[in-house]
Amino acid sequence: MRKVTACRAEQDYKLWIRFDDGLEGSVFLGDLLEIGAFKLWLDVREFEKVRVDPETATVTWEGGIRLDPEVLYQDLAARTAR
Repeated sequence: MRKVTACRAEQDYKLWIRFDDGLEGSVFLGDLLEIGAFKLWLDVREFEKVRVDPETATVTWEGGIRLDPEVLYQDLAARTAR
């Protein structure tokens, strides 16, 4: 399983991420804004509260939002391969 080692919110609902193997870059998450718990991010200050959970090494936000590191990794790997 991939592990997220660092992350930070960027403008326009982009999330910069670094993985334990050194892969890093930004992914766009704005397309999630209208889905269930992600509506919390309509207040951009909530999106900016992103952090890496030290126990699970995944990206999390308040309110129980967690993103699968494998999905993020595959998205980022595909973007950097282009």
